[in-house]
Amino acid sequence: MGIIKRNFIHMDESSFILLYKSMVRPHLEYANSVWCPYKQGDIKELEKIKKRATKLVINLKKIPYKDRLMHLKLPTLKYRRLRGDVIEVFKITHNIYDPEVSPELSSGIIQDLILEVINTNYSIIRSTMIHENILLLPV
Repeated sequence: MGIIKRNFIHMDESSFILLYKSMVRPHLEYANSVWCPYKQGDIKELEKIKKRATKLVINLKKIPYKDRLMHLKLPTLKYRRLRGDVIEVFKITHNIYDPEVSPELSSGIIQDLILEVINTNYSIIRSTMIHENILLLPV
């Protein structure tokens, strides 16, 4: 983010989105499929970086964080992690992974276990999304 701050003083929204998606977000979302922050402190630290980054757009600096995200059409990092998890589960349950590369993922036992977890936790995930006001925007 320092490179963006030093080299781009006055940014419009489209150039910020391009720079953010190419230079900042990959670092914030690195290895999300295997490591997902679960401690509130870790989650807040990651979200704080995104909050600072969105303040780089001068027109949006005084607007609250949630409104900046909606204006820039950027989802929260929590939503992105949840979306990535759902995509991984879909790939596993629909045999999209190559069985030669990952034989464990294509076995019926793993798929049955994942489907059972999905069925039992669906209502929990749904209520979490509603109660925590996870920002749902297209990516």
